[in-house]
Amino acid sequence: MPLLDSAPLDVLDAYRTCEFATLGRDGTPLAWPTAVRRRPDGTLLLSTSLAFAQKALNIRRDGRVALLFSDPTGSGLEEPRQIFVGGHAECPDEIMTGPEGAEDYWRMLFERQPHSRSYVLPPLRRVMDWYYLRLLITVTPDQVVVRPPLLAVTRSAAQGDSRLPGAALLARYPTAVLAARDATGAPVLARTRPVPADGGFAVDAPADCAAVPGPASLLVHRHDERLNNMHNALVRGELRAAEGGLLLVPSGVVEPMGSGRASEAVSVLRTTRRATARYLRRRGLDRPQVRWREFRSLARQARRGEVG
Repeated sequence: MPLLDSAPLDVLDAYRTCEFATLGRDGTPLAWPTAVRRRPDGTLLLSTSLAFAQKALNIRRDGRVALLFSDPTGSGLEEPRQIFVGGHAECPDEIMTGPEGAEDYWRMLFERQPHSRSYVLPPLRRVMDWYYLRLLITVTPDQVVVRPPLLAVTRSAAQGDSRLPGAALLARYPTAVLAARDATGAPVLARTRPVPADGGFAVDAPADCAAVPGPASLLVHRHDERLNNMHNALVRGELRAAEGGLLLVPSGVVEPMGSGRASEAVSVLRTTRRATARYLRRRGLDRPQVRWREFRSLARQARRGEVG
């Protein structure tokens, strides 16, 4: 029996996104939201565009990864259980220009994120081809933990030292996801409520999350019911033992897609296209042609299913 069968699979499948952590070059666990498709063999399929290939590069260096299903927005579930999955991943250096081998994954994206269907149509094709040039990631679970929901409170994080990197950002979110390491160096994840404290943010991890002091980060992200109006940011730092728990001492903030303001859209688009070109240039590759017809066919199927 696949290890994943020990989890409530209907709940896992209903989540629109999960938090996915890889280990950076310096050992820092870096978590970002992503879409996941469960396969019949018990593995999990993810993907990343060439514009955000760092996840793939991290996996090729160290395949230990972690996933946390903890944001139920759009799932239709009320107060669902959280699901933590620890495992190892593989990401071949094969650029996918079409949906073959991941048809169900793309069909799911087109169904759950209707606005992405417009990317396969002119004139957006020319500026959105980077979105379809993907690397596939397969995760084999080694550990599954089911946790009760961490209910959001009707307040943002308490106001503290506004000079701390990420203080204003974390104050806008009721919860965040702690990405840390266990004693073996493997990434672990837990949703928590960061509270400003002297020199950092106090975080509380559940007993089944064996986080130890060392490099760590806090992820905040949001999306609406249709996977639109997204924003995500990472507060990097160091996790330290503190009286009564753990303290994340921040060192910097990363917002790969900007703050979400419409005025930043052109800048973000330029950045993604440059990152895609850089990935190809370093491998001596020409920019491949996206197989638009196949993607458009899946987008039409998703649209017909929605209408039906």
